[in-house]
Amino acid sequence: MRRDWTRDWGRPLSRQLAARLRRPAILGTLRRTSPLSQYWGFDRGTPVDRYYIERFLWENRGDIRGRVLELMDSGYTNLFGSGVSQADVLDIDPANEKATIVDDLAVGAVLPADAYDCFILTQTLHIIYDVRGALATAHRLLRPGGVLLATLPAVSRIWREGADFWRFTDASASRLFREVFGEHVEVTSQGNVLTAIAFLTGMAHEELRPRQLDTNDPLFPVTITVRAVKG
Repeated sequence: MRRDWTRDWGRPLSRQLAARLRRPAILGTLRRTSPLSQYWGFDRGTPVDRYYIERFLWENRGDIRGRVLELMDSGYTNLFGSGVSQADVLDIDPANEKATIVDDLAVGAVLPADAYDCFILTQTLHIIYDVRGALATAHRLLRPGGVLLATLPAVSRIWREGADFWRFTDASASRLFREVFGEHVEVTSQGNVLTAIAFLTGMAHEELRPRQLDTNDPLFPVTITVRAVKG
């Protein structure tokens, strides 16, 4: 039955609704239609999603060893790795002077097979349209027992118009990665409604308290983390 809002508009508020409106949400600096930062919060400090990404890599730093591959630069390999014998950098852009391998991850025409002990793949799969192709390449380039450490956005501003394709949940990530890696996959979601709002508006994680950052609500993930092992 269709509700007649014109008829209901003038009616007295229910006690419950009136009580809620006596305690309105205080948005403060967030009562705006433009973000605090256009750069994910980098210009204010460290973006909120980096808190979850770097904690995930720290917790799995024992996997970052031997021959390691990373995207765009070797920053996380250098920061968290130990016993790294070779650090390679992959980029599709030949202008990247830090890249030791120029290739399209979705195709993998140049990347060697069974070559790496660890592949650090952070915040990249959402800008690759052929996600399944990229995961197949990631599996192929790892040695047996090699580990893929991947992070994916559940919420984020658009990276670049026309070149940002996907957002993920723990359910979609589980299915996608298990199609390729089988059951050797651990997927977790990180974040809550406050950190999601903070990240979308461009706050830095230094502007939040540790308790706020560490509270996890699977209904409001910011970042999905995946540890997948090649069997």
